[in-house]
Amino acid sequence: MALKRMILSLGVALTVSMGLGAPAMAQLEGEVTQASAREFRVALPDFNANTPEAQALADQITAIMRNDLRSTGLFDLLTPDSFIQQDLSVLVQPRFADWRIIDTESLGIGEVEIMDDGRMRVAFRLWDTAQEQEHLLSGRRGRQYVTTSENLRRVAHVLADDIYTSLTGDEGYFDSRIVFIAESGPRTARVKRLAIMDQDGANAEFLTNGQHTVLTPRFSPSDQTITYMTYERGRPQVYLFDIETGRSEALGQFQGMTYAPRFSPDGNSVIMAQAENGNSDIYIMDLNSRRRTRLTDHPAIDTSPSMSPDGDEIVFTSDRGGTPQLYVMNRDGSMRTCPSGGRDVACRITFGSGRYSTPVWSPRGDLIAFTRQANGRFYIGVIEPDGEGERLLTEAYLDEGPAWSPNGRVIIFFREDRPGASPALYTVDLTGRNLRRLNTPGDASDPAWSPTLR
Repeated sequence: MALKRMILSLGVALTVSMGLGAPAMAQLEGEVTQASAREFRVALPDFNANTPEAQALADQITAIMRNDLRSTGLFDLLTPDSFIQQDLSVLVQPRFADWRIIDTESLGIGEVEIMDDGRMRVAFRLWDTAQEQEHLLSGRRGRQYVTTSENLRRVAHVLADDIYTSLTGDEGYFDSRIVFIAESGPRTARVKRLAIMDQDGANAEFLTNGQHTVLTPRFSPSDQTITYMTYERGRPQVYLFDIETGRSEALGQFQGMTYAPRFSPDGNSVIMAQAENGNSDIYIMDLNSRRRTRLTDHPAIDTSPSMSPDGDEIVFTSDRGGTPQLYVMNRDGSMRTCPSGGRDVACRITFGSGRYSTPVWSPRGDLIAFTRQANGRFYIGVIEPDGEGERLLTEAYLDEGPAWSPNGRVIIFFREDRPGASPALYTVDLTGRNLRRLNTPGDASDPAWSPTLR
């Protein structure tokens, strides 16, 4: 199975910082955030088309775009029956007064054309109705994407990303994929397969046949490779899977178990835990030389490592303080000044009740997401790398395994909402609102988000 690449005639991404702040409701020593956020009032009329065949493609594109934008909780999409102007074209400025009457802030106008060579051309303009000017840099016929119709969904996701980036100031994340563990069968004999799908749940495919249990898949940030743990050789071992070719290979031959793998930010190494002689420590392996380096050497259990985006620091879980908590260390193992005072190789950053696990650094570098178990409940939370500002975003019977969207604004995780319930994938944003369940072909756990595909 291969990811199809789309050749775009134009692709522009805008980056502007945006802060998300909100009041919160206290829970435990952290906070379970339930907050409101600004909604952008957007009109996205049906795209125009030059033939009935093109119109069918156009209708699919607008439907996917609307679904992407609605899924964020950040966009108030106006209903078509409120539109005054109907004669829209990417070649002509809209009648802005007609759109301001219905409180439209931004207006998207698009068209689809089937070209002589069979490819489709999609043109799009996004207008600021107050300023009476375009949000997006584009030519006379708008921003254009030329490709085959089989890439229709990707075109729609890219256009939705354009709108998201232009209005929020953050990079979009709709043109991305999610890898996860597809589960089936009775609880005493679960079949766990590696699976992948678009971020909106479409185009789900199995990558492994279920013959061997697989867990904790993680995307490479630099290519179409997944690292994961499998029991293929009778004990937990870290493997690599090439999405383009469908081939898998063991990362190496190790004594004991290897598990909890993640790629380094540059994609050139895999960081993981290795258990040997009853002890678990953090190791890193260079993927070119296959040279392995030990990063921790402690009698406690050290596991679940994740690197900062600059590659200089590592957060991991350790019970060296008595219970599983989060620690941060320099990648080179040098001494560091701890936020709580003193100097150490690894600094503890969590001090709450219960157990902390599965930390993962945000791609923005500002936060670390984690799982917390306390008082018989599970929580997904975030904390700053220096241990400040802990916030709990979700609470359930079982919430586990957070992973970040490519722009660091949304967290995906899996949930079991009661004893014996099937696991399902959910997303939540950094305000703690807009909790959504994702559609999957069956039970699903252990999600990870890909980088954007462009």
